[in-house]
Amino acid sequence: TMKIAANAVAGTLESSDVYVTVEPAQELEIEIQSVVYNQFADQIKESVMEVLQELQVESGKVTINDKGAIDCVIKARVETAVRRAGGAK
Repeated sequence: TMKIAANAVAGTLESSDVYVTVEPAQELEIEIQSVVYNQFADQIKESVMEVLQELQVESGKVTINDKGAIDCVIKARVETAVRRAGGAK
C-alpha cells in the first residue's frame, strides 16, 4: 500500500490541465473543483478513485482543481502527486 506521508502537488492551472494536491489525512477525502463540474464531477471522482485503488491508497486528502483536463491527464496527475507524497506503508 502507498501512504500519503507528505503534502505534494502535480499539474498546473493552465487550460486543459488539472492541479492535484494531496496531503495526509485520517480518512480518504476527495474534493473536486472543476470548470466542467456539473457535467463531469462523477467521472472525475471515478478516475481519481481508480488511481487511488490501483496504488492502494487508503487515506489522505486529494484536492482536484480541474481546468478541463481529459481523463488520462487527471489519472497521470493524481498518480504523480501520490507518488511524490508517498512512502511505502
